[in-house]
Amino acid sequence: MKNKTFWIFALLTISIISITYGVTKFITPKEKTTETALECHETPNTSEAASFKPTIENKNKPAGKAPKGMVWIPGGEFSMGSNVEDESLCSLSGVTKDAAPIHRVYVDGYYMDETEVTNEEYEKFVKATGYVTVAEQKPTKEEFPTAAEEDLITGSVIFTPTPSAVNLNNFLQWWSYVPQTDWRHPLGPESSIKGKENYPVVHITYEDAAAYAKWAGKRLPTEAEWEFAARGGKTGEIYAWGNTLKPNGKFQANIYQGHFPIKDGDTGEDGFKGIAPVKQYAPNAYGLYDVSGNVWEWTNDWYSVDYYKSLSESGKVAKNPQGPNSYNDPNDPTQIKRVHRGGSFLCTDQYCTRYMVGTRGKGEVRSAANHLGFRCVKSI
Repeated sequence: MKNKTFWIFALLTISIISITYGVTKFITPKEKTTETALECHETPNTSEAASFKPTIENKNKPAGKAPKGMVWIPGGEFSMGSNVEDESLCSLSGVTKDAAPIHRVYVDGYYMDETEVTNEEYEKFVKATGYVTVAEQKPTKEEFPTAAEEDLITGSVIFTPTPSAVNLNNFLQWWSYVPQTDWRHPLGPESSIKGKENYPVVHITYEDAAAYAKWAGKRLPTEAEWEFAARGGKTGEIYAWGNTLKPNGKFQANIYQGHFPIKDGDTGEDGFKGIAPVKQYAPNAYGLYDVSGNVWEWTNDWYSVDYYKSLSESGKVAKNPQGPNSYNDPNDPTQIKRVHRGGSFLCTDQYCTRYMVGTRGKGEVRSAANHLGFRCVKSI
């Protein structure tokens, strides 16, 4: 395989990283220790705190039990978005404006999967239908016209730690396109999901997630439904569990601690180095697990950088918003993207703190990676 092949595919799957960064700071382990005392903090800089108004939950509940593995989300009216000013807790400015301004939204009640869809659940779908994920399909010349025929091979993108500290302004340094990588082989062709049935399925594109949801008699959540559920009926809190990153000194989600993205840099202070099985942390107030960290989750909305602005300027409560009519990312205008939510095990206080409940991610619809999965909802 030619080296240029990996570069071509890395470029074509850039948007699976979810966020475009403007960070240019160089951090070495020694410098990070000093900066932690001077710059890093557990409470992010925020603005417009008064923009959050109380959540008003619907009172009606459906008759009967919730479908297996799902919980009832009552819906109602709430303040959606984020007033976080920085991309990280180390005062590194970033691209958070797409989650502002805070605006009022109403959603009807619905059921939601209590966890991200697991390997075991996705395997049942594949066995029942014979479905082949995008990562398992050979790329075509129509998709990648500049690639040589011999370079069009199956595969996906994997987080690949760097041997030493690097400039954080080029995320291609820690992502690699690896042939024959897919949901069954999440860390390359020699890896397996055996014994990991209860882990979130990864290397899932938007269409892979939508296909599963349709088979299961469900659908992917709108971005508004996802955030309402993740907030758990609370108003304007920074995290799904409150306003403190580590209440009583304990992490509440699977995120990255240590020196990012250095090899063996993740200290695993939260209990895990890398991806974790589902249900390892306390659920939120609605009984949902891992709505922060572990793996990013697809929503059904097109990504548009100014969508919140348009909703806010209407002056009305947006009722069951379905997202914008088209995608719009000025930083990457040719890529078709939908919204990711929740952050992943790679989110870190040094670089990406989008495990904060009101923040957003984005991904090209046919791109996948080992930190990207999904969960479903069901209307009544």
